Amino acid sequence: MDIDIIPEEDPHVDLEIKDAHVIFNTVWEELEEELGHEGLRFPKEIILLGGAPGSGKGTQTDFITKARGLKCPPVVISSLLTSPEMEDIKNKGGMVGDREVITLLFKKIIEEPFRDGVILDGFPRTRVQVECMKLLGDRINNLYLEFRNSPLEKNFRRPTFHVMVLFVEEKTSVERQLYRGRQIEAHNREVKETGIGEIKELRDTDLSPEAAQKRYRVFKEKTWDALQSLKEIYHYHFINAEGSIQEVEENILNELQYQSLLELDPRTFECLRHIPLASEIILGARQELVKRLDEYSLEHNMLFTDVLKIIEQKFMPIVQRHALSGRAVVNSENTIFANPLAIAMVIDIFSERGYHAVVDKHVMQVPEKVDLQSGEICCFNKDIYRIQVTFKGSEIRRG
Repeated sequence: MDIDIIPEEDPHVDLEIKDAHVIFNTVWEELEEELGHEGLRFPKEIILLGGAPGSGKGTQTDFITKARGLKCPPVVISSLLTSPEMEDIKNKGGMVGDREVITLLFKKIIEEPFRDGVILDGFPRTRVQVECMKLLGDRINNLYLEFRNSPLEKNFRRPTFHVMVLFVEEKTSVERQLYRGRQIEAHNREVKETGIGEIKELRDTDLSPEAAQKRYRVFKEKTWDALQSLKEIYHYHFINAEGSIQEVEENILNELQYQSLLELDPRTFECLRHIPLASEIILGARQELVKRLDEYSLEHNMLFTDVLKIIEQKFMPIVQRHALSGRAVVNSENTIFANPLAIAMVIDIFSERGYHAVVDKHVMQVPEKVDLQSGEICCFNKDIYRIQVTFKGSEIRRG
């Protein structure tokens, strides 16, 4: 067992246990004693959101929550650490002990609202916390295997872990920390003068360039290495957060694209995997379209020519009138479409030109005559082909 001296800024504690296994096992045993073995139900998805001070974690957590479809608020680690001693350590740019962090965190995320998934804002920050998270992943996987094919299996799903790191350079970090401090100072003055609103927390690191630099360097020396060590284990997303909010959001979306293999239960994925992905079909779709159009032109030239004339003379004037909306519906009674090949040509011709066409056949009964003796109305069937054409409409907005 290793024992390290706590940072000198903390006058309340002299020594802290730094053995991850000891910390984890102690917390796990407490949870099991309190909730029972079958009550150890952790989130299906855990997103570990880390980043340099001023990188925008607070700004981006709501966006990431929506992007992943999560219904619970993120767990902000610093908000869990609210005792006077912990606040004093944080205000001076130090870090609260791992034992306290792990205890509070595990007790929080095991709550029912977090079952589908949770974002952990500001965790892990140390090597010990990283090791505890690895151990947690192993235990959740063991629970998944233990309860698989049992009546309780829906409560113990295979976990998915993501590590997301928002990164900015030291200069940007310090500037943003101090800018935030000036904003909070102005806000708090207004609250005191008007009595409207609530006072916001203002840390020393938001006011002092030296404290802000120290906070960044603590991140680089401890948290950065801790997060990097998770690269080989979990899905790792490095986000350049130097740009605008919109640019960072775009980077996040690109990183968090849905991947069924990573997120579905293996049995569910095995059932679905035989259906090809849209991206796989698209790869060769253009070549197949070209091949079909050439075959129409060479092997069915008369029909192909007739279909082209109908599209150009009958369909396109209607499509053009609906250029603003990007959606047009054309009805045709032309018997040429009784030939399925003519319908296929319509769809492919529109596709080649950048439209999307769908053809439906509707059978309408049209009264033809009345039997005067019986009063029966005799009808004949008329085929109507409805072609729905969609495309990117005009971006001009009408008031």
